[in-house]
Amino acid sequence: MKKLIAVALVAAFAAISSVSVVAADAPAKEAAAKPIPFGGKITALDKQAKTVTVGKRVFHVTSDTKITKNEKPATLDDAIVGEEVGGSYKQDAEKKMHLVSLRIGPKAEPKK
Repeated sequence: MKKLIAVALVAAFAAISSVSVVAADAPAKEAAAKPIPFGGKITALDKQAKTVTVGKRVFHVTSDTKITKNEKPATLDDAIVGEEVGGSYKQDAEKKMHLVSLRIGPKAEPKK
């Protein structure tokens, strides 16, 4: 009887421990999934490597990046060093910043 109780306690402890580990990992994955906004001026541009440097941060353009200029679809070729940009990015496990969206030029005035 004592062995049965000991086995049940060990099993219960193992089940509770694994649940708390899964719950602790969930917020980190959710936080990584949300795009992070950014803005500033382009300080460097590498069209071959498909990177945009804003300040000291290097952002990587992917095939999924949505690029706009004057509220119209654009490409990385439309960007110029010194130009104001904004958008959002996601960071991967290696701390590499991948652009989700890139707005080239100043933010559009809200319509009245």
